[in-house]
Amino acid sequence: MSFFSNFQSDKCPGSISGNPLNGMCEKVCIQAQKIFDACIKQIQIENYTLTLENNVPANPTYPLTFISARSLSSSGNITALNIERLPDKPNCARVQATVSIPVEVAYTDANGVEGVAQSAISVSEDVLLYVPAPSIMPYRCTAETSAVCAEGVFNANGTFTVNACITVILKISIDVEILVPSYGYCAIPPAQDYSQEVCAGFFELPLYPQQKNCSKQ
Repeated sequence: MSFFSNFQSDKCPGSISGNPLNGMCEKVCIQAQKIFDACIKQIQIENYTLTLENNVPANPTYPLTFISARSLSSSGNITALNIERLPDKPNCARVQATVSIPVEVAYTDANGVEGVAQSAISVSEDVLLYVPAPSIMPYRCTAETSAVCAEGVFNANGTFTVNACITVILKISIDVEILVPSYGYCAIPPAQDYSQEVCAGFFELPLYPQQKNCSKQ
């Protein structure tokens, strides 16, 4: 079972039917990340050079044949962050940053041995975002990222030249204690073990064959 596998309870997440106030029982203080503003940028970068580090296995035999490169985590690294408030737009600011996206590069070497290496793709951001007024608890700027490279060409200096599809989501957020209405604690359904049910068709057969009388022709 799971929340969405035929588990019937009004104490589970899901769509609301009827009066949404029915069952609401308290106001709860929870710790959460409040997103004040966010924006997404999706771009294609051509002829980007990937420098390889931490090859596994070490010391591959050149030349390398590119297989793929993609980000394995959604967290991007922000450097050179500059936030400039705009006097003509209250609570808005120009946000400039360099976002580095860690990627794993898969390849085969000249001996046909498969390997992987670490690299990164850096993109520049220059956007307008809502930035809250100064407070005791500071806001932060974070980046959610994704990168995929389907094709790459090996260079004599041990790098790859690739075309990359990039997604960057910049967020302005603060960890806060926030008051929300609540229906109480969730009802947790029992786990349903995964099974291929290879015997299902066999067990559905009758234990003994049905007796049939001989019919006259």
